[in-house]
Amino acid sequence: MKRVGVIGSGVVGRTLASGFLHHGYEVTIGTREPQKLAEWVASTGGRGRVAGVAATAEQAEIVVLAVRGLAAEQAVALAGPERLAGKTVFDATNPIAEGSPEHGVLRLFTGHEESLMERLQKTAPQARFVKAWSCAGSALMVDPQLPGGPPTMFICGDDPGAKREAVTILEQFGWEVEDLGGVEAARAIEPLCILLCIPGFLRNDWRHAFKMLR
Repeated sequence: MKRVGVIGSGVVGRTLASGFLHHGYEVTIGTREPQKLAEWVASTGGRGRVAGVAATAEQAEIVVLAVRGLAAEQAVALAGPERLAGKTVFDATNPIAEGSPEHGVLRLFTGHEESLMERLQKTAPQARFVKAWSCAGSALMVDPQLPGGPPTMFICGDDPGAKREAVTILEQFGWEVEDLGGVEAARAIEPLCILLCIPGFLRNDWRHAFKMLR
């Protein structure tokens, strides 16, 4: 199995890192505060590793960007665009602005004509970005079990090979996949986080996901 580098040590980063470990990958979490991940490393029986952001990007064959949207461009810069070049980079970020939700509705810092993923692709133009996991809650990112069967993960990106690799991994993780095309489709995918989160903020209901029906 390939070496996966997860950039981000929050709930999403740890969840996806543990998921990749569960599915047989070698995993390193890249962080500026490795001491905060001692408990996570212990929970993996020592199989999970921790390193700096640049070192994680350097050694990884697949990269997962799982940081707050406000920190995403800085995280890509710390990783180094040259270290991400030619690699599949899962973009699990959302452009959520500072401030509390208004009646459960989040605010984004991007407009209708731009996505965060497009900004990241411009920052690291040789990276093979694929939008994924941005429209799912952390509790269901790995092996989701819902009465309606496998939920749908909406993805996009400009590199067909990277998207094929993403589909294989997402199906391993228990998802159906809907490829919405090029990077511009992230303008539609990223705002799904607003809709996903409304039931959570209003009713503390987080165990739901999207599904494409035909």
